[in-house]
Amino acid sequence: MPEPLLIVDVQCGFINQFTHHIPKRIARLIEKNEYAPLLFTRFLNSTESPYQRLLDWHNCSDKPETNIAPELEPFAKPEFIFSKGGLCGMPDELCNYLRAEGIERVFIVGIDTDMCVLKIAMDLFDIGIEPMILTDCCASTAGLQAHLAGLAVLSRNIGAPRLRDAGLSDGFLAAP
Repeated sequence: MPEPLLIVDVQCGFINQFTHHIPKRIARLIEKNEYAPLLFTRFLNSTESPYQRLLDWHNCSDKPETNIAPELEPFAKPEFIFSKGGLCGMPDELCNYLRAEGIERVFIVGIDTDMCVLKIAMDLFDIGIEPMILTDCCASTAGLQAHLAGLAVLSRNIGAPRLRDAGLSDGFLAAP
């Protein structure tokens, strides 16, 4: 039986020179038909968020920045898109869904390895659901060093065996 794939914050506002390759890699992963259901999170930066109030960062507050990346849009069913604000990690609706379905393990891909991917993986771990990070299908908007830092923290906190390579890097450690 296929296991869920959680696609974290792969949205237009987080695509840059360090992450531009991720939507295509994830689309290739999805096309293998090894994961189901496909679950998406989407970051929404509300006017009350600490990002706007404390950091004066106003991106990802509206469309098109909050849209799922075009390469993944055909795979995103509205009932499986879970919106979240900030580093809140896993939205309550997603947590409730996973528990109701009795899901024990979730494969995770997305943006930013050092922030939202990390937080959601640790939230899953804390509620007893095994997070499996597909490292070559994750990246950070801050670049390779931030991505690797996120993987180092994840390795320590959820265990190195939960960091896997999906075989989609085409030999590149960073964005090609």
